[in-house]
Amino acid sequence: MRNQLFEELERRLLDDEDEDEVSASGCSAVTTSEWSETMQQLISPPPPAASAVQNPLSPSPTTSSSSTASSSASCSPPSATPSRQMLSDTVAAIVDGNLEAAAVNLSVLKRAANPHGDPEQRLTAMMVAALYSRIEQPPSSGALHHPFAELCSAEHLAATRMLYELSPCFKHALLAANLAILQATRDYPRIHILDFDLGQGSQYVSLIHAIGERHRHHPSARPSFIKITAVADPTSPFNSNNGSGGLRMVGDLLAKLAQRSGVGLRFNIVCRRVAELDEAALGCEPGEALAVNLAFVLSRVADESVTPTNPRDELLRRVKALGPRVVVLVEQDMNGNTAPFSARFAEACGHYGAQLESLEASLGRESVEREPVEACLARKAANSVAREGADRVERCEVFGKWRARMGMAGFRSVPLGPSVAEPVKARLAASLRSKPGFTVKEEAGGLCFRWLGRVLTVASAWR
Repeated sequence: MRNQLFEELERRLLDDEDEDEVSASGCSAVTTSEWSETMQQLISPPPPAASAVQNPLSPSPTTSSSSTASSSASCSPPSATPSRQMLSDTVAAIVDGNLEAAAVNLSVLKRAANPHGDPEQRLTAMMVAALYSRIEQPPSSGALHHPFAELCSAEHLAATRMLYELSPCFKHALLAANLAILQATRDYPRIHILDFDLGQGSQYVSLIHAIGERHRHHPSARPSFIKITAVADPTSPFNSNNGSGGLRMVGDLLAKLAQRSGVGLRFNIVCRRVAELDEAALGCEPGEALAVNLAFVLSRVADESVTPTNPRDELLRRVKALGPRVVVLVEQDMNGNTAPFSARFAEACGHYGAQLESLEASLGRESVEREPVEACLARKAANSVAREGADRVERCEVFGKWRARMGMAGFRSVPLGPSVAEPVKARLAASLRSKPGFTVKEEAGGLCFRWLGRVLTVASAWR
């Protein structure tokens, strides 16, 4: 079966059909969603049927995951709605140690929750599950029951990729990152991209096509050559489900896609800890334009609030020492790192409420694709709300904090400008003609993607 899937995608990559429709904005004969669906089947085993999508109302601590929330004004229903007010009261009871009152509130909220209802009902279901997970945490009993095991599962990683492709705020933020790389490397025939979370490689489908198109429109220029280095930290739990074999398969297909697009490509895998990364280990060479892709990476790296070794700043120092032409940063915009529990919960309600509303606007209530994506968001919310210390493995920040951290690491902001912002705005408008509410605006050096005024994701470039 794996060979059949591989051969089918390879056949489509090597199809000789006319490609005049391909453009630098990311249109492709093989779409990123088709690519990701096939790569998921190739790389990851199908999840057990019983665990495909868990009931968000189940008080099981296995609904763990990540963190988020934004500093922008929320477009979600105000916190004064009955469900949100009772959720806030429940959080206050937990903070006061009154778990009996919290449990009573949660039993009432379960009746108002509906994981298939409107966005507010879905949010209530998500947050009830997260609070149950916090107050009913059992003793850890091995790696399979680790508090963040679900965030590192093949099922969750696949659903995360679906989120990146189906949510306009995630999808177009990644498009902005690609365009920033194109802009920074436009005068260089040799491009070296360091990627710390390659996944299924779907982000590079449109980038490779765009680089090929750039050469087609300027045939007198030297042919472009891309080197992609996938960095896999062997100590990171997020790398356990896509080992060297899976990465190599992704690299082989990217190489075939590049060949079809008239672009030379070399793919390398570096399995090293962050402290071991330098130019020699990463294969950096003179004359190449180095681009570092940190899309949705830094929020999953612990900082000084978790451990005095501060791996987050260590990674930034290592990247800065490489002298890259550009570093692209894409992150969810929310105060989910050092804020206390009650503030973090309020942020999570605002952020995930807006996420659920935006998915309903872009996909519709009956979309079957929403179920795995919202299960992914529920795991993220549970980890953000229910876990503390090292068990909280996704620690999102608002953009102002990322800007300060990048500055302290020696980076300066590179304005994205009209060459990035305008194509992104055009693509967003074209894909959501009859679905108002999504906006994009450049602010403080970042391209901010909003749903009804609330920033959900931000893309930025640094050097």
